[in-house]
Amino acid sequence: MWSVLITAITVLGGTSAFRYYERRAQHKERDDEFIRHDCKDRISKLEALLERSSQEKDEMRAQILELVSEVAALRTEIKYLTDRRTGGI
Repeated sequence: MWSVLITAITVLGGTSAFRYYERRAQHKERDDEFIRHDCKDRISKLEALLERSSQEKDEMRAQILELVSEVAALRTEIKYLTDRRTGGI
């Protein structure tokens, strides 16, 4: 009699434990999937920001080159005008 009772308790307890661990594994899998999708979204946003900043950097580099050439032209003009005023030419 005790053997049957212990066996029944063991079987019921084993089934309950199996269900518990199965649910726990499913929740862990859902959490992992959520984290994976969240990371993919964040990575895509960061890639877009990186691309935008790269384009802005290229635009600013072009503007700097343009300004440098304008400054060089202005220096040349100032030197010419200064030499002309002092009678150097």
